[in-house]
Amino acid sequence: MHIDVALSPAEIALLPQRDLSGVTCVVFDVLRATSSMITALVHGAAEIHPVCTIEEARALRARVPDAILGGERYGERIDGFDIGNSPLEYGESVRGRRIITTTTNGTVALRACAQAERVLVGALLNIGALAGELRSKSPEQVLMVCAGTFETFALEDAYAAGVLIAELEPATKTDAALTVTSMAASYPDALVALKVARNGQALAASGRSADVEWCARQSKYNVIGEMSASVIRALPA
Repeated sequence: MHIDVALSPAEIALLPQRDLSGVTCVVFDVLRATSSMITALVHGAAEIHPVCTIEEARALRARVPDAILGGERYGERIDGFDIGNSPLEYGESVRGRRIITTTTNGTVALRACAQAERVLVGALLNIGALAGELRSKSPEQVLMVCAGTFETFALEDAYAAGVLIAELEPATKTDAALTVTSMAASYPDALVALKVARNGQALAASGRSADVEWCARQSKYNVIGEMSASVIRALPA
C-alpha cells in the first residue's frame, strides 16, 4: 500500500486534473462536515448528496423536494436550509431521509475526488472501521484528502489522516504521509488535538464545544460512508 496526503485546498483543487482511477481517497473534514455525515449515516440517513455550491443544493432540492437541506457558510447554517453543519443536528430526525449538503470545504473536497476508484468519508468517529476496510481491501494507492479551512491547512484533518495511516502499517509513505503520522503521534489524544486546532478554538468560542467533543470520539462507530456517482451511502455492515 502506497499512501499520500493532500494537505491543503490548493492541492485539492488540482485533483480533478489527476488520474485517480486506481486510487482510494479518504476525505477528512473533521470539524465538521465529514463527522456530521458519519453521524447521519449512523442514525439511518438513506443517502447524502454533497454539492459544492448553495445554488446546486437548492436546484437539487427542487428535484428532490423531500430531501433535507443541510450545510454551512462561515460555520453558520445557510439561510433557508433545514439544518446546519453540527453533527448534533444529524440524529434520529434524519432516519430514512436523503440529505443534500454543501459546506465551505468538505463537500468541495469530496466532489474533487469524484473520479477516484473509491471515495470514503473519513472522520475520527469511524477511524477504526476505515482502517479495517483499508486493511481488508488493501488498495495499491491511498490518498488521504484533508479538506482544510477556506484556503488553508487544518490541523484536525491532518491529525485524523495521521491516526489512520498509523493503523495501516506496513505501507510506503510520501513525505506528506510521514509528516502527518509524526504530527498525530505528538498529541496524547484526539480531543487535545481538536481543542488546540484553530477550528476547535473557533467552535468553542462560539459556544459549540459539544461539537468538538463529539467529533473527537475516536472509533465510536463502525460505519463507513462511500461516495459513488456523487452520492454517499453507508457500506453494508
